[in-house]
Amino acid sequence: CGVCHTDLGYLYDGVPTKHALPLCLGHEISGRVVAAGEGAEAWLQRPVIVPAVIPCGECAACRDGRSVLCPRQIMPGNDFHGGFATHVVVPARGLCPVPLERLRPSGLELADVSVVADAVTTPYQALTQAGVQAGNLVIVNGVGGVGGFCTQIARALGATVVAIDVRDEKLAPLAGHAAALTLNAAKLEFRDLKGAIQSFAKANGLPERSEWFIFECSGTRAGQETAFNLLNRGATLGVVGFTADKVNVRLSNLMAHHARALGNWGCAPELYPPTLELVLAGKVRLAGFIERHPLAEVNRVIEAAHGGRLQRRAILVPGQIN
Repeated sequence: CGVCHTDLGYLYDGVPTKHALPLCLGHEISGRVVAAGEGAEAWLQRPVIVPAVIPCGECAACRDGRSVLCPRQIMPGNDFHGGFATHVVVPARGLCPVPLERLRPSGLELADVSVVADAVTTPYQALTQAGVQAGNLVIVNGVGGVGGFCTQIARALGATVVAIDVRDEKLAPLAGHAAALTLNAAKLEFRDLKGAIQSFAKANGLPERSEWFIFECSGTRAGQETAFNLLNRGATLGVVGFTADKVNVRLSNLMAHHARALGNWGCAPELYPPTLELVLAGKVRLAGFIERHPLAEVNRVIEAAHGGRLQRRAILVPGQIN
């Protein structure tokens, strides 16, 4: 089970869980089905990814193909006990099968694709719902964790990507791989940051003052304000990261630029297989962006994540179980 920024929000920032405490956290889950209830026996012994947000499959929103709006959706580690455990009980609905025969030749294990459940699928949905396609200029603000995968997916969709962060060590793995340009916002005034993107766009035959696709993945007040202020004519802002902090923006910019802002809550289960396919096909790399830790060290790992001491997304792996 991957350790997500959302888990830290529950623990440190006062974000309430829907299930009363005590509660086992964790919503980025992969594993093997070892027991099944009536009607779900076909899943026995199969390796799977569990959706981070599980819709009911029966309401009007689900029937209309808008399952992210399901009023009865449930989330591991929020509505019920999650994946920081050896076992977890989940609905069979929405499970994504994992073909291990395609996974292991690339050196990945079943545990590694746990992050697909949120860190990879969430930006996939954000990018596809925004309509990103080949030839677009995509700007990803905040490239640790979710943002790093957002950068890779945007490149896999054929976009030219600019990656922004405040830490060089987050930018380095993406430079020359998924990001055509990396910028450290901590070292640039905002006008210089925007000017650098405009100059890059002009030099590469991309729109320099219009129709940028901007994805805010930092989940910080400063990051959200920076992303909003990058809006230009016809731009699209996708808000992927979460912070409880209020931000200071001028909403009239949306009107003046005829721009749009899109929220993104999790990912519909039907988008998990095409997202996983990007990993299986080598178009999105997990190696170098994740690191495994024993589940027994959960407290140390969470404290390190909260303190910003982890360089990669942490995955908690149980010890040998019967």
